[in-house]
Amino acid sequence: MEEVINWLTADFSHFLWSYVLIIMLIGLGLYFTVRTKFVQFRMIGEMLRLLGEGAVKKKGVSSFQAFCISTASRVGTGNLAGVAIAISFGGPGAVFWMWLIALIGSSSAFVESTLAQIYKVKDKKSGTFRGGPAYYMEKALNARWMGVLFAMIISVTFGLAFNSVQANTVTNAFHHAFGFDMYWTGLGITAVTAFIIFGGIKRIAKAAEWMVPPMAGMYILLAAYVMIKNFGELPQVFSLIFQSAFGLNEAVGGGFGAAMMLGIKRGLFSNEAGMGSAPNAAATADVSHPVKQGLIQSLGVFVDTLVICSCTAFIILLSGVYKSAESNGIVLTQSALNTEIGPWAAVFIAILILLFAFSSIVGNYYYGESNIEFIKPGRVWLTIYRLAVIGMVAFGSLASLETVWSLADVFMGIMAVINLVAIALLGKIAFAALNDYQKQKKAGKNPVFSVSNIDGLKNAECWEAEEQPALKKEA
Repeated sequence: MEEVINWLTADFSHFLWSYVLIIMLIGLGLYFTVRTKFVQFRMIGEMLRLLGEGAVKKKGVSSFQAFCISTASRVGTGNLAGVAIAISFGGPGAVFWMWLIALIGSSSAFVESTLAQIYKVKDKKSGTFRGGPAYYMEKALNARWMGVLFAMIISVTFGLAFNSVQANTVTNAFHHAFGFDMYWTGLGITAVTAFIIFGGIKRIAKAAEWMVPPMAGMYILLAAYVMIKNFGELPQVFSLIFQSAFGLNEAVGGGFGAAMMLGIKRGLFSNEAGMGSAPNAAATADVSHPVKQGLIQSLGVFVDTLVICSCTAFIILLSGVYKSAESNGIVLTQSALNTEIGPWAAVFIAILILLFAFSSIVGNYYYGESNIEFIKPGRVWLTIYRLAVIGMVAFGSLASLETVWSLADVFMGIMAVINLVAIALLGKIAFAALNDYQKQKKAGKNPVFSVSNIDGLKNAECWEAEEQPALKKEA
């Protein structure tokens, strides 16, 4: 077993990330950017406006709540610990590649989330929506086998592997800050996780809505203070990032190759653009047009990487502690803040990482739940999955840092490849939906989606069901 894990986390992982995913992520990101006419840049104003829209029906999940569920998953240990790991091993240049993959990848996020909205389904019991890559693979590509494969991998990746990473980061942060026994910290996280995930999507949405805005706001304010304090050194930091990105000044790490691979790997772990995870949250939103949620999820990539990941990067680079090999992961971020604002930083980060990581555990769990329902609907399978999630949270609390991150990288890479193939084949549907949205906006309307507006669109069952009552009224 150990040999298999070593092969997966070394040779196979290196091949997957060094060749396959770099080409697919950048290539498809550029293709989607061009085909959507740079939607992620030209429609930022519309993205911000849409955040304030409520759900179409009072019982539904609003755009903002769906945004919070996906951001809860995105904004987690990848933003604090992941950035630190990337800088430790890839050098300051890794930050540049994180930025680049976010700028390009946000168009992929738009496409996958728009598709998730088009092919979402309605849960008969709760009345809420669910969907994601597994659903559009089955309904649009007529490839249930592909959807089942994806659903299995995302359930393992997010519900199990990623949640181990989140729990591991929390227990390490609290041990470093307070000297708490990792066993008892892990037990506490596990208990609260069980309470929330057994409460269903509404409880998950409420928890995410409550946690995400304040935790992100606090961290951004802290980073702003550090940058203002060191304002004169910012040009030097930018120069260091760009020089190191192309191997001109490696500073720390393995030069150009290490900076690129680690920047893209940790960037994808953090912002999830193109990975196929955020569409599961996007599908829950009750909106009048699929493009609305596509735009909001595209904005989520910017918030995650260009804002929050950058905060961590500047804190670490301004402190200079990354030059030491003594600390790694969340401990490096804590050490950097300790240098900048004093000993209380470790305590502050420990509390913040608890919110960051726990919100991610909640968001990650929901991705798995949605896909378990796709594979085999039923209370028994869902209960087994919930117990497995709780078990992996407990396991991750005590496992080694290297093991949990390495396994997460492998599963994340496989998942991304499957989803990228699917959205490459289905991108034209998202482009058509975007054109329909823009036509209605130009006509001064609040865009409302109709299946008939896209030639040949089939199996968009939720939208078809909504059109039928409207047609009866007109008749």
